[in-house]
Amino acid sequence: MEHFRALAIKFIVSVALLYIILGLYYGMTFGSVFLITLILGIISYIVGDLGILPRTGNAIATLADFGLALAVIWVLISLLTATTNAFTMALFSAIAVTIFEFFFHRYMNNMRRNPEEREGSTRRRNLQYQTEASEEFNPEVNKDYENRR
Repeated sequence: MEHFRALAIKFIVSVALLYIILGLYYGMTFGSVFLITLILGIISYIVGDLGILPRTGNAIATLADFGLALAVIWVLISLLTATTNAFTMALFSAIAVTIFEFFFHRYMNNMRRNPEEREGSTRRRNLQYQTEASEEFNPEVNKDYENRR
């Protein structure tokens, strides 16, 4: 259920952003924008939100989402329309999607936490430091080694 809610939020916001940029400003049809949003949303959710984000952090996942969004949107615009400025359209669209993805990653991180951890303001880290301890504060030097010199 959590994945469905996250995908729905991602899809609704992305289709709105891409329709404003690609549909209203550049004149693409709603069907093309819908298809681009659907393909981009599924790929970026699997690769970026479920794959990269848990292993790295928000900044790296956002940069990866920018590259992924730019590439996917550029290819799909080139395939679906006969325009000469596909890269510019894809660049502006990828920037808008990336800004949204930055905040969506925060939502995804909060969704993964337990309810007890959501209430606390401190981040829990699983750092396990280990120190080395010894009983000898003044080690005895090997007497035979000193006599040989």
